Amino acid sequence: MASRRTAYRIPRTMHWVARPARLLVGAFIGRELRNLHNVPTGGGVVMCGNHVSAVDPVTYAWTLYDLGVPFKFLAKDSMFKWPLVGAMMRGLEQIPVARGTKDAARSLVAAVDIVKSGNPVMVFPEGTLTKQPDLWPMRGHTGAAKIALTSGAPVVPMAQWGQQEIMRDGGRVPKLFPRKHVVVTFGEPVDLDDLRDKPLSREVLKEATERIMWAITDLVQGLRGGTPPTALYQHPLVKDTK
Repeated sequence: MASRRTAYRIPRTMHWVARPARLLVGAFIGRELRNLHNVPTGGGVVMCGNHVSAVDPVTYAWTLYDLGVPFKFLAKDSMFKWPLVGAMMRGLEQIPVARGTKDAARSLVAAVDIVKSGNPVMVFPEGTLTKQPDLWPMRGHTGAAKIALTSGAPVVPMAQWGQQEIMRDGGRVPKLFPRKHVVVTFGEPVDLDDLRDKPLSREVLKEATERIMWAITDLVQGLRGGTPPTALYQHPLVKDTK
């Protein structure tokens, strides 16, 4: 798939890593893209997606690269220690997040700077693989909302489905045969306009986060069908999102 014409500049190092990687990934995964009119062609933006599989960063990065969007992921620092994915993320200067430490706040500052410079960042608001029993999105952390409201950037929701057949939570070896199929879709920017002039209180951040997660949930429903839960699932090991 040829890249679209965008105002973004893809770093040379990203080309070096992404070009051979996309050939390898494409050999094992078929892909369908929907609603590309919602994909940004320039400017700072916070892109937020669902998280059901350890291969999510790979399939999202593959898609964004092919669409001419340079990707900067905020991801758990533990992922940077994985043999293949970690090496790619370090080489592409992605943003590690050490949750529950001072460095987590520094990661958000770095993300705001990237967005203000006119580039996108990619966030998994749930902060981990969903623990919702049927793999619907669960309640998110407020980092993505804070980046968006601090920088003034829009939030574009994303969703994909099918990658859970390659590797599920707890899996260590990807199931590459038979060839799997992943569908990726993009939504319209989440409406946060009424929150942008308000102080960044806990209530404002939680409201913005709820809107982001329901936008992602709606996209997931469009891909997989079925009826999502009436309330976002709360991770049993997390008393409240921050």
